[in-house]
Formats: sequence, C-alpha cells, structure tokens
Amino acid sequence: MGYGLFAARKMIERRKKFRWSDKRFVRRILGLKEKADPLEGAPQARGIVLEKVGIEARQPNSAIRKCVRVQLIKNGRQVTAFCPGDGAINFIDEHDEVIIEGIGGRMGRSMGDIPGVRYKVVKVNDVSLEELVMGRREKPIR
Repeated sequence: MGYGLFAARKMIERRKKFRWSDKRFVRRILGLKEKADPLEGAPQARGIVLEKVGIEARQPNSAIRKCVRVQLIKNGRQVTAFCPGDGAINFIDEHDEVIIEGIGGRMGRSMGDIPGVRYKVVKVNDVSLEELVMGRREKPIR
C-alpha cells in the first residue's frame, strides 16, 4: 500500500502517525521523564540531609542498606539517596549539604537489592564521599 514512485509523502505521514505507538518516543517528545524526575533532567542535584534511614535489602539478601532522606534545594522535593562505602553513613550528619546523582539502575530505576532508592550521595559539604571513606580527606567543620 503506497510504495510507488510518488509515495514519499504518504510514507512520511504514516511514520509520523505510527511513531506515537512507541512508548519511548512518546515519553521523550512529551518530556515525561523531566516532569516526573526530581532532578528535572539534571545529572546531579544539591540537597540538605533530613534524616538517616536504614532500608532492608530485597530477598535473598539480608542487610540494612544505609541511606539518607534528602530535600532538594532547587524544588523542595524529598528523595532517598544511598550512601555507598563501608562506614560512609558516619561521615554524613543531619543538615549537611550533599550532592546526589542517579544510582545507575535500569531506565533510571533503583539498582540491585535496594528497593525504591534511585540516587546515591557523591559529595558531603563539597568533599567527595569516596575520599572521606578512604581516609584521604577530613570532613570540614561548617
């Protein structure tokens, strides 16, 4: 149907119409990720720590993953962020300023056995959390 010599317009119009049945196309064009995303499409965001929380790992693992509740500065939304590293939670106190980024799960979802946590802490008071855990840097007194 319509693959003749002068069918280009028809093929273009059909392609435009049927692209809307592709889920990824619709989400991209309507900007749904940016609307739903607390970081608003940015790679990183700054926030204030509200509280420390322990989240139980999914089956078959049994652990309490150390996370923090963070209120983002730019839009006031609250998210839960994972603190990667052995004893990393001890370097983070309430009311500290942290920088968070995506944890790298599939399609922006949570990663591994931590349910509902999509972000991880990268910096605390403008010092890399990794450096603090390794003992290369001291946490500044604010």
